[in-house]
Amino acid sequence: MPIILLILSLFCLSDFAFAKSAGETEAGIEYLQMKPKFIVNLADQPRKYLRINVDLMVEGKRSIMKVRKHFPALRHALIILFSEKAEADVQTQEQREKLREDALYAVKRTLDKYARNSDGVRDLFFTEFLVQ
Repeated sequence: MPIILLILSLFCLSDFAFAKSAGETEAGIEYLQMKPKFIVNLADQPRKYLRINVDLMVEGKRSIMKVRKHFPALRHALIILFSEKAEADVQTQEQREKLREDALYAVKRTLDKYARNSDGVRDLFFTEFLVQ
């Protein structure tokens, strides 16, 4: 009987070790908040503005360091993109999703230009979106 308990405990420990090593690969994904939030005037109405919080999903320590290093260039690219929009361009969910995709493309294009690749950038999310 003690041998059976010993064998069962070894199986449990090996499963725990496997689960831990499988989870370690996910730990390489980090969400980087681009602070401060973006506040830009809308193109068609200078008294109206767009306020957006942007979070980047980045995988891998090298990619995280690369994104942090190039935050000023990434912010610039996004400010230019956001400030080109008119109020009518950001009203519907589909338009906002298109803007999110365009923002992700702008981030990747900027990293390709300054860091030579954008491999670790997985996605971009708006965590706040306000037109006022």
